[in-house]
Amino acid sequence: MSATPLRLRLFHARDGARIAYREAGTGPGLVLVHSAGLSHREWEPVVEHLAHRFRVVLPDLPGHGDSEDRPRHPWTLDWMARVLAAFCEDTAGARPLVGGHGLGAELLLRATVAGELRPGRLVVAPTRLHRPAPREGLRGMWRAAARAGGLPGLDRAASHAAPLLFRPRHGLALSARGAPSAADVVAHAMSDVAGNANLSRSWARLAARLPRGAWRDLLDAYPGLDAEVLLLWADEDRHHPLQTAEEALGLLPRAQLRVVPGTGYLLAHDDPVAVAREIAAFCG
Repeated sequence: MSATPLRLRLFHARDGARIAYREAGTGPGLVLVHSAGLSHREWEPVVEHLAHRFRVVLPDLPGHGDSEDRPRHPWTLDWMARVLAAFCEDTAGARPLVGGHGLGAELLLRATVAGELRPGRLVVAPTRLHRPAPREGLRGMWRAAARAGGLPGLDRAASHAAPLLFRPRHGLALSARGAPSAADVVAHAMSDVAGNANLSRSWARLAARLPRGAWRDLLDAYPGLDAEVLLLWADEDRHHPLQTAEEALGLLPRAQLRVVPGTGYLLAHDDPVAVAREIAAFCG
């Protein structure tokens, strides 16, 4: 984990949703958003390499980490994108520097396409982009387990089952280099899940609303995205092939592609120095 101390803060959206986040450093705000099922710790390894140039902001998405877990919210991707857009502007300004991985990247893209977020620079780490969602791996397991929590009387039982299904060794499988910190990421993500019936019901609602099909509207939206975009890709992530990024590169008007060699799904843990270097060079 990061050797740079992280300060815990809370953001309250207009509808009452709570976003917990950590921040470190000084300078322009740089928001980095994690993928589904994990927490802010996914990006922690890069903090010490960025905090001397940026105020690095690491939120926990709704339904993750220390953030909102109540089932009364819509729990749609559009709702999460709106909350995240408001958070980014509140913590990093009207034209924020933002980056995301997996679900985090998809939410940032959705907010940008909808006009709710106007990023100054947008870092897109491996995510499905315009392709169908991956059908295998932790995301598929998480979806199946989460939907069980929506069945009557199973919410608390499902919350206890989640940490048994998602063990630290699954984190190691997401690292191309077997980085020990990858196991800690999964362990932390599951640390407060057992017994949380509210979270179980919220996960069930979110899992039912996660689209599986291709996001075809994004293909039409690419040419109109006026933000500078960095496609920051891993070369050993079997869930998100490099071809996906290459297809998007040909359609985005102001994009560049950088591949971090020898990295997998958790690229920030496989090579935090290289990942931080690419982000810093792109964001200025």
